[in-house]
Amino acid sequence: MASAPPTIRHLRSGDLTVFRQLNQLFAVCFDDEKNYQLAPPSDAYLEGLLAKDSVIAIVALEGQEVVGGLVAYELEKFEQQRSEIYIYDLAVLESRRRQGIATALIDAVRDVARQRQAWVVYVQADYGDEPAVALYSKLGIREDVLHFDIEP
Repeated sequence: MASAPPTIRHLRSGDLTVFRQLNQLFAVCFDDEKNYQLAPPSDAYLEGLLAKDSVIAIVALEGQEVVGGLVAYELEKFEQQRSEIYIYDLAVLESRRRQGIATALIDAVRDVARQRQAWVVYVQADYGDEPAVALYSKLGIREDVLHFDIEP
């Protein structure tokens, strides 16, 4: 018998415990303990993020366990009166990949985009990350761009 699909949930203010679990999932999936766990933000900081409409955090839950999630940002544009939604982080536990969880998470952020009348949802993938490239190619139009990190 197939198990029930995970519950997809848009996090809001008050979901601090689940948000911290999402950060732990990112640390594991991205093999990046340094950035996601060594200096965790305060509860007040995270609650402030969850209270912002521009921060979109969505998780896939199996019971109380976060098995996937994404964080996206709504960016208001200046060239036209519209916004874009940028998926910043997206991860699914390795044992749960290729089961439609990432697509369900993206569908949930697309629902948010439609509700807010956003112009587009976009995401970047790194060269060599073939699973991500395959997923995003299935869902949208590919553009090859260069990305640069500029120190403040």
